[in-house]
Amino acid sequence: MLNQIIIMGRLVRDPEKRSTQTGKTVTSFTVACERDQAAQDGQKVTDFIDCVAWDKTAEFVAGYFPKGRMIAVAGRLQFREWTDKSGQKRRNAEILVGKAEFCGDKRSEYGGGNGGQMTAAPEYAGGGQFPVIPDDGDLPF
Repeated sequence: MLNQIIIMGRLVRDPEKRSTQTGKTVTSFTVACERDQAAQDGQKVTDFIDCVAWDKTAEFVAGYFPKGRMIAVAGRLQFREWTDKSGQKRRNAEILVGKAEFCGDKRSEYGGGNGGQMTAAPEYAGGGQFPVIPDDGDLPF
């Protein structure tokens, strides 16, 4: 049997991080995913997909993915069933996240850059010189 799902989209709101009684970290969040095909009336359709991450993945999502940030998640689809306060049985589909990844250009995510479009630096375009990359202390090496 195979139950694997991969989605990419933007967070609808800041992730909600909490701890269980046993001390495990769990983070819930919702990802807005635009469908590839428009509806019959030509309007774009967006799905809002609930996701749940545990332990280190939960810490990672809560720490690095604010509202509006692009994210890719891989995991499995699961269904939760419960009874609400009025006695109605409820069912909800969600992704149990096994892996979360950054997507897009960091500069375009926070209002800088050029919307994710890659362009040659002016001093490199035909000049034969490589652009200097400033060390902002954020490089992993």
